[in-house]
Amino acid sequence: MFLVGSRQVRLAGLATALLALALATGSATAQYAPYRQRPNAYDRGSARGDRDHRPGVFDYYVLALSWSPTYCAGLRSGRRDPQCDGGRPYAFVLHGLWPQYQRGWPQDCRSPDRGWVPAPVAERMLDIMPSKKLVFHEYRKHGTCTGLGVDGYFDLARRLYEKVKIPRRFVRLSDNRFTIAPGALMRAFLDVNPDLKPDMIVVACGGAGNRLKEVRVCFDKRGSFRSCGRNEDQAKLCRADRMYVPPVRAGAGGGASRPADRRGPPPTRDILPGPRDERRL
Repeated sequence: MFLVGSRQVRLAGLATALLALALATGSATAQYAPYRQRPNAYDRGSARGDRDHRPGVFDYYVLALSWSPTYCAGLRSGRRDPQCDGGRPYAFVLHGLWPQYQRGWPQDCRSPDRGWVPAPVAERMLDIMPSKKLVFHEYRKHGTCTGLGVDGYFDLARRLYEKVKIPRRFVRLSDNRFTIAPGALMRAFLDVNPDLKPDMIVVACGGAGNRLKEVRVCFDKRGSFRSCGRNEDQAKLCRADRMYVPPVRAGAGGGASRPADRRGPPPTRDILPGPRDERRL
């Protein structure tokens, strides 16, 4: 009789536990809404890395114009780079054309060409993107997400690059002590690009002396200027009141040994490179 009673106690305890588990599971299920029923905040968060990036599915473009002298000043001593050691005095060069969501961006999308860039395509871009490695990288990471194919992507990138007029002072800047406020640089671009508005352009700076890194201009999918999204936050991209703008030189080479640079803010390894720099939110 005692054994039967003990078994009944155990069965009663098990039933109670199962009932409690069922109630807890039901409560959790009620609180955990299916993915498609979650608030919009989850969708915004997925734009960073969880979204299934599909070619052609994005909101707008960012054209990134890198200030080549800042990149070259950041090269380690002894390292050679055709962008910095050749005979052409590069100023603003094309870093890339980036598809963007309103917040976040797609990258490394699947494409029939698997991100492959034919050598002739890379070579014809070298006048504005002076590195084949940069050309290959930009198409694999960003171009595949445009849905335009390799030729369409670089044709559009060149067209938009040529659409943005560069203020004359920055074509062959020679003053090795030149500094400027980010807002003043933006106004210089607005003056020579009448269709460009203040919310369509941002300036990035960083490193020793708060050096000018990039100017980024936003376009819609048709290639017209448009306002930028949350990614282009001016307060985050350049917090300096004034930036140092290294001068343009031909064949100056990289590293920290350039005499003229010693007369301005000293170049150091913490200068963030231009065309090779990876973006962060």
